[in-house]
Amino acid sequence: MKKLILIPLLLLFITILQAQVSRTEVLQDLEKSQAANQDVTTTATLKAASRLFSDKNDLTSVILIIPSGSTVSVLGSDDTFLHVVFEENEGYILARHAVIDKTTVAAKPAEQQVLTAQETQPERQQQQQKVSRFTYLQNKYGTSIATRLYEGKIWKGMTAEMVTDSWGGPKKINRVINGNNIREEWIYSNTWLFIQNGRLAEWGPVR
Repeated sequence: MKKLILIPLLLLFITILQAQVSRTEVLQDLEKSQAANQDVTTTATLKAASRLFSDKNDLTSVILIIPSGSTVSVLGSDDTFLHVVFEENEGYILARHAVIDKTTVAAKPAEQQVLTAQETQPERQQQQQKVSRFTYLQNKYGTSIATRLYEGKIWKGMTAEMVTDSWGGPKKINRVINGNNIREEWIYSNTWLFIQNGRLAEWGPVR
């Protein structure tokens, strides 16, 4: 008769021991994963309402009661307590009151995406500036001339203003005025342009 009573008790003891070992392994895995990868966020779901303590060694330091079914972020753990954050409140709860969820990657990739967006923003602004410049030239001269100016081309007979819109202002201007005749030599880095009465007449390399 005693043997019949001892057998169920022994089985119950083994079951409880296995459960404790399993829980210990989960907590150890949690600690290892947190130590190995700081970018992993672990959460836990409360299976029972639990008190959140500010100090795990002082059970009177209750911050609030976390309702059953709530999800908390797990910062660390030991055999008895989980170090958690709940609604911006950091503290400790009894480990037996919660079930560890699967680990999820933290928001770091999102930060990288933001950085990528910031890196490409100057390129986007540069593209917008190109579009704005072409639109400006198109509105001023029409599509055909605007295309040539946008590509940095020059040709005989174009106005001095067109030259400026194509190449920008020259480094130096040598001007000779003879009555109504105005002759100008525009000096760029590698090229000189001869402007006569506001029109491009000739050009050549700077020697």
